[in-house]
Amino acid sequence: MTLALDLALCALIVCVSLATVAGGGIFRAIIFFITYGLFLAIGWARLGAFDVALAEAAIGAGLTGVLLLAAHGRLRRMRTKAVVQRTGLNLPAALAATAMTGALGWAWFALPAPSVPDLSQSIAQTGVGNPVTAVLLNFRAWDTLLESIVLLAALLGVWMLAREEDWNTPLGPRYHALSGGVLVGFGRLLPPVGLIFGAYLVWAGAESVGGAFQGGTVLAAVGLVALMANVLPAPSISQAGLRIALVLGPGVFLCTGLLAAALGSDFLSIAPEVAKAMILTIEIALSISIAVTLALLVLGPPVDTQGAP
Repeated sequence: MTLALDLALCALIVCVSLATVAGGGIFRAIIFFITYGLFLAIGWARLGAFDVALAEAAIGAGLTGVLLLAAHGRLRRMRTKAVVQRTGLNLPAALAATAMTGALGWAWFALPAPSVPDLSQSIAQTGVGNPVTAVLLNFRAWDTLLESIVLLAALLGVWMLAREEDWNTPLGPRYHALSGGVLVGFGRLLPPVGLIFGAYLVWAGAESVGGAFQGGTVLAAVGLVALMANVLPAPSISQAGLRIALVLGPGVFLCTGLLAAALGSDFLSIAPEVAKAMILTIEIALSISIAVTLALLVLGPPVDTQGAP
C-alpha cells in the first residue's frame, strides 16, 4: 500500500510538472505550478524532510503562487491591443533547457557521490536540537546570510520598477478594494491565530520542525489578509519602522558574525556556550525581515492613485 502511494505520488508530480511547462495559457501554467508545489511538499513529507515540506508548501506553492497570480493580473492590465501574444515553440529556449537537463543527468550518473560527514557529535555543540537549524545557522551560516540579503535585493529590484513620483503613495492601496463580506471576518479572525502559529514555528525551529522562513511566511500571509480586509492601513516606504524591519534580520546576522570575529573566533562561528541564545536571536530577527519582505513583494511597487502600474 505504501509503495503504491509513493508510485502514484511520483506519477502525479511528473504529470503536473509536464502540464506546467507544456500546457497552454499562462494562468493554467500558474495553477499547475501551485499544484506541483503542493505535491512536492507531500513528497518531502513522505521522505521525512518535514522542514523542507513546510517551506515548500508555504513558499514554493503558497507565496510564489500568489506572486505569479499577482504578476499575471498586472500583465493583463498592462496589455494593450497593440501587443500580440507570442505563441509557438521557442526553439532556443527549448534547446537550452534540453542541454541543461542532459548536463544535469550526466552529472548525476558520472560524478562521484559526495561524502556526507557525521554531524551527530557536532550538532550537540550548536545548542539546538533541530539539525536543519544547526546546519543553516551554524555550519552553513554563510549561505543563510546571503539568502536573506538576496531576498532583500529582490524586493529592491521590484521597487525599481516604480516611477519616481509614486513613492509618496501607500503600497498596495488597490487591495483595500477587495475588502468586504467574508474577507472582513477572516481579516479579523485569522491574524491573531496566524500570529501565534507563526511565532510558534520560529520558536519551535530550534528543537523541531519550523524556523525563520516557515514562520516568516505565515506572518507575511497574516499581514496580507489583514491588509486586504482593511484591518491594517496600507504601508508606506517612508515609514522608518518598515525600513528597520527589512534590514533587521541580515543586520543582526552580520553583527553576530562580526562579534564572533572580534572575540577571536571565525566569522559567523558561534561559541557553543552562547550558541542557542544567538541562534534564537538570529531566527527571530530573520523571521521579522522575511515576513515584511515577502509581504512587500506581493504588494509590489508603489502605484498611483488610479492604480496604474
